[in-house]
Amino acid sequence: MPSPIPVTRLLPQNIYPSLDFGTCSSPLTKPSHGSSLQVPVQRLHGRVASRLWSSVIHFKELRSVLPVGSGGFGSVYKADYLGETVALKKVKKCTKNKLASRQSFWAELNAAHLRHRNIVRVIAATTCVPADFGDESSIGIILMEFVGSRNLQQIIYGCPETLENRWLRYSTDIAHGLQFLHSHTVVHLDIKPANVLVSSEDVCKIADFGCSLKLDRGCEVSAIGPHLSHVGGTYTHRAPELLKGEGVSPKADIFSFGITLWQLITREQPYTGDRQHVLYAVVAHNLRPSVQNQAVFQSEQGRLCRTLLSRCWSGESSCRPSAQELLPQLEQLRSQI
Repeated sequence: MPSPIPVTRLLPQNIYPSLDFGTCSSPLTKPSHGSSLQVPVQRLHGRVASRLWSSVIHFKELRSVLPVGSGGFGSVYKADYLGETVALKKVKKCTKNKLASRQSFWAELNAAHLRHRNIVRVIAATTCVPADFGDESSIGIILMEFVGSRNLQQIIYGCPETLENRWLRYSTDIAHGLQFLHSHTVVHLDIKPANVLVSSEDVCKIADFGCSLKLDRGCEVSAIGPHLSHVGGTYTHRAPELLKGEGVSPKADIFSFGITLWQLITREQPYTGDRQHVLYAVVAHNLRPSVQNQAVFQSEQGRLCRTLLSRCWSGESSCRPSAQELLPQLEQLRSQI
């Protein structure tokens, strides 16, 4: 999990100097009742304005809260809020690692001030949860745009429809989202099909920033200290340098993108076998998902895919393309259709 992120790293510089940061701005201290960071929220023609996120949630305005799903660090609900349909994520304490769950909550806000078509928008977040709404296991609540109930994991492995041509559009959406994140020095560190939501308009949006990091501007690589040695999300998509406890850079997301792209193309699981064996083989023996003896990789487009995949999941991060460089290469693949 990433280190706690100060709120001043989450807001544009022309906003935070005038704000009064209360105890809710600290991920490691329990907020006093009623204290919160006052970031303005606006309503525009009945819609929540998308320019800023707020650290104040008007809980009395939440309606029709219905469960959608749950994961390791929390549960997600669908709700109505100020005239909008939103996703409500309740982040819970991890009994085995309370610090990690707090870090996960604050990491979720690394991209809160960013707005892009291929990134799930954060509307509001707070650690000040009323007793009658939360419970003792709750760290805080995040309100986000409601994209829908589908993600790429479900589409790849649970949908009988063909992904012919759609996989290229989906991967381009992800690349656009990563390019935008990386241009704002945010690395996601858990790119995988389950963390890419698909809207009713069939647009992919990157979600779940609980493993993300905000790098210092102008510094491509941020060294991992002992307290961050386990950073980096799901093991099947984790870059070798993260498995070895080395530095973090945007190229770690490109490795994960490569595994995800392979899944979109083949609709197969990237690895089989014991977790520890896979981890060791990825680092020591350059294990990667197979691109051999599969018909999908034999066409001209397939050969271009093979070349792109080999670059994305290179063991040397410097050999991987940037997200910006991915886009024309994906466009070249589109020209082969």
